[in-house]
Amino acid sequence: MTSKDDISVLIEEIKKERLALEKKKAEVEKMEEQIKELLSKTAKMTVEEAKKALLEQVAKELNSEVAKRVRQAEERIKLEAEEKAREILVDAMRHGATNYTAEYTISTVVVPNEEIKGRIIGAGGRNIRVFEKETGCELEMDETNIIRISSFDSIRREVARRSLEILIKDTRIQPSRIEEVVRQVRSGMEEILLEEGRLIAETCGVYNLPTDIIKLLGRYKFRTSYGQNLGLHTIEETKIGVSIANEIGANVEVVRMGCLLHDIGKVVTEEEGNHVDVGVSVLKKYGFPKEVVNAVAEHHEDKPFSSVESVIVWIADAISGSRPGARYEPHEEYVKRMEKIEEIAKRFEGVAEAYAFQAGRDLRVIVSPDEVDDDRLTILSREIAKSLEKEAEYAGQIKVTVIREVRATSTTSAK
Repeated sequence: MTSKDDISVLIEEIKKERLALEKKKAEVEKMEEQIKELLSKTAKMTVEEAKKALLEQVAKELNSEVAKRVRQAEERIKLEAEEKAREILVDAMRHGATNYTAEYTISTVVVPNEEIKGRIIGAGGRNIRVFEKETGCELEMDETNIIRISSFDSIRREVARRSLEILIKDTRIQPSRIEEVVRQVRSGMEEILLEEGRLIAETCGVYNLPTDIIKLLGRYKFRTSYGQNLGLHTIEETKIGVSIANEIGANVEVVRMGCLLHDIGKVVTEEEGNHVDVGVSVLKKYGFPKEVVNAVAEHHEDKPFSSVESVIVWIADAISGSRPGARYEPHEEYVKRMEKIEEIAKRFEGVAEAYAFQAGRDLRVIVSPDEVDDDRLTILSREIAKSLEKEAEYAGQIKVTVIREVRATSTTSAK
């Protein structure tokens, strides 16, 4: 039998369940009202309005997901683009390696034996003095069979190197022959420039350029910018630019020509102005395509870039010029100092030539014997030294040697 206490507990549980059911019934009724209200609103909508409301609701739910995926895609693309850019630049720099040889302040010539070396020196050093005077270069010899030709001016050094090679083959090494050979080589420098220019152009994959442009390119070998040889820089830059253009699908030939000719204004001595403006003027004169001219005009960002090819030329120039070890300031300053010392001496009346040696510590001045007599020599050397003290930038002392030479030449009559 069930006790009264058990019945009381059962009644309490039933009451609790009843209250819970009533609470749920109230919630259901509330939901019914909400549904009725929603249906009432929907019933008043047209098909288009209902469709629009549904799309808005779906779009709202998807917006956050779409934004999230877009951000993820952007990050992925950015990482992939950076990686690809690095690959392109590294590959371009690898292709930029060149075996083109450039000399900076010293050239070397191999002498076959001690006898020839003795002839080059001459009795009492007569021949070597004449050679240095005619070429403006300094010869350095030691116990080996290698002669070093030293000069800050690359063209002078090239004239000296070729002259010395001719004299060694000829074996007739005497003052008059030295002077004759040096004059011949100097007058033939146009052919040398043409040869060097053709080599640079062909190394860059460019052919059939005007002869005058090839000669200007030949001067690249004998020109430096902050210690970086212009010929080496141009070949390196062209290879880098072509590699980048191939990778991204740009116009390879425009980039090739733009890289090859971007610094041509630096070797033009007939026109005044910065090298960019001079280069543009030369290219327009010879009828180069507008795209190539623009690439040259814009390679220092003096003008806004007009094409992707111009940007590539600028990038390739920056990579070649700013890579570690490419350029160094002291060499450029050294050349300027040497040139200034020579220019100061050449300002004096009667001076025909002036050559700076030994990093500017030795200056040899050659005067015209018709304008400067023997009595004037000592005074002139002192005046030049005083001017150098005031104007030249130099370390230590500068030895000034003024040379005056008088010659008398006669020719026998024919029999």
